[in-house]
Amino acid sequence: MGYDVQHWIDGHEETGGGSTQPIMDPATGAEIGTLHLGDESTADRAVQVAAAAQKEWAKVSLARRTQILYRMRELMIEHTGEIAQVISREHGKTIGDATGEIARGLETLEFATAITQDLKGGFSQNVSTGVDAHTLRQPLGVTVGITPFNFPAMVPFWMHPVAIATGNAFILKPSERDPSASNIVARLYQEAGLPDGVFQVVHGGKTVVDALSSHEGVSAVSFVGSTPIAQHVHRVASAAGKRVQALGGANNHAVVMPDASIEFAASQVASGAFGSAGERCMAVPVAVTVGDAHEAFMTAIRAEATRLVVGPGDDPKTDMPPVITPEARERVIRMTDEAEQAGATIVVDGRGLVVDGHENGNFVGPTVITDLAADHPTYTEEVFGPVLVVMHVNNFDEAIELVNASPFGNGTAIFTDSGHYARRFEDEIQVGMIGINVPIPTPVGYYSFGGWNDSLFGEHHAHGPEGVSFYTRQKAVTTRWPAQNESVESSMSFPTHD
Repeated sequence: MGYDVQHWIDGHEETGGGSTQPIMDPATGAEIGTLHLGDESTADRAVQVAAAAQKEWAKVSLARRTQILYRMRELMIEHTGEIAQVISREHGKTIGDATGEIARGLETLEFATAITQDLKGGFSQNVSTGVDAHTLRQPLGVTVGITPFNFPAMVPFWMHPVAIATGNAFILKPSERDPSASNIVARLYQEAGLPDGVFQVVHGGKTVVDALSSHEGVSAVSFVGSTPIAQHVHRVASAAGKRVQALGGANNHAVVMPDASIEFAASQVASGAFGSAGERCMAVPVAVTVGDAHEAFMTAIRAEATRLVVGPGDDPKTDMPPVITPEARERVIRMTDEAEQAGATIVVDGRGLVVDGHENGNFVGPTVITDLAADHPTYTEEVFGPVLVVMHVNNFDEAIELVNASPFGNGTAIFTDSGHYARRFEDEIQVGMIGINVPIPTPVGYYSFGGWNDSLFGEHHAHGPEGVSFYTRQKAVTTRWPAQNESVESSMSFPTHD
């Protein structure tokens, strides 16, 4: 029997909006639930509730805020199994992968529990005679997070713990594909003691996105998703005067040098390319083999790809789950077809995969492609599926040139035993996040996440120190406390610090 997922507004569930859409199981193709979609009035109600709650929440002491966040951390750990099951059911990813994303999300929550350190201001005594100066950081007000389907727990956690810890109210607009985890998080925040209205969830599509992004009561918008939608959100929210961080798509490269351990590199690249069916903005859809590394790498990556078990996420034997929708599966097949028609070699072909007992699931097998032109869309565009394109260059300089030619700049990696090449790579590559013998260089929660070029629109990266800067504004305060009987002459000259 199906279940209903509603909005979470002012501490309880509401239907709001009137329209609905089905929630589908990617492994079976079956309808498993119903999602209630919001509209402009739903978004407006959530903002009004958030604005009222935020005024009181901003007055709450840092000690009390961090106590609530500590309790939230405990509850998330207690309910990890429940949330992972829900994510696996709606997204399709394996239980282990879902558990891992929750753990990575908790890193940001743990960072937020120490927010007192990051909200410390500066102080200078006697900057002028009898005058002191200090700085402080204050919350923005009502903030919004718009998040993608591929990490329904982790990506929202990049946002809301920092926003809440710094005194803001937060409205989450999660993906319509896998919405339930967000409602569980809302319930746990309430159980942890967070006042109603400080964290809310509004479900919906473009109507809700635009309504929240342009609402006069919203101060800041965080977004993670594809580049075209990131550009749209950045444009709409910026035009409405909001502070915006919009993280877009990627086409990450992994460079494999001849001096690298080829078996190690192949296993790590396979993990980056095929883990979570390649549906990660930090996935590795492109390997770049340098010089003599090519033939050995092709042998090793073929072995890695063909040994993977594809199946439903709740099967412990599954290495790679289905993609999220039939449309995503068709996109992978179409882009593989187009590469083959253009003369590419399909080294491992996942197009004909059928999983017994799940014939209607959105399954496609690991796919490895080589001999593809550098201007072909299957290489240049974000496939967002279990496809690895292997490009071959003659030397290190050509590898740098190839990576830097991509319009994206999210993450990249190099596999090498040479400190010289590793150091040159991190210095010369035009990408925001770099891995040295690490395939998915997603920073831990107390650093900040974000790419360059068409992978980021806005000035701030997510979570960590830049997250604190994004969700707060700085004030500089200059004070003088003359004695009550002290006479101070007025001056029409510009003030100095004499």
